[in-house]
Amino acid sequence: MHAAIVALGCAPGLGFIHTGHVLSFVFDIADLYKTDIAIPIAFDIASEPVADIGAATRRAVRDRMKGGAFLEKCVHDIKSLLLDDQEAGDDELAADVVMLWDNNGRQVRAGTAYGDSEDFDTSYAEISGWLEEDW
Repeated sequence: MHAAIVALGCAPGLGFIHTGHVLSFVFDIADLYKTDIAIPIAFDIASEPVADIGAATRRAVRDRMKGGAFLEKCVHDIKSLLLDDQEAGDDELAADVVMLWDNNGRQVRAGTAYGDSEDFDTSYAEISGWLEEDW
């Protein structure tokens, strides 16, 4: 992970969430993968009788990293966090659509009123001066 951050020209010490350490940004990026990699491995290792937990954990993490395209995913995620959509060059990031679940379990596009206008209290909109006719 540190290698991916440095290879992209990012400063490993300029974190967003973690601060005050020379690896703050590395810790920020590592947190993205904690639930996918570290936590399952910790439970797997804890469920087995091993003599050296530290060594077994390091080997399991190494095997998990080696098996997948982890550094490629790191590069993709770092670019998507730091660059805007056009610079990142990723079409899937360009779509800015937020989906919500409706009462029937379907996904519906956010930002759209799906109910009848009688269902909504417009008193705040009238007071604040922004009604649909003004748009």
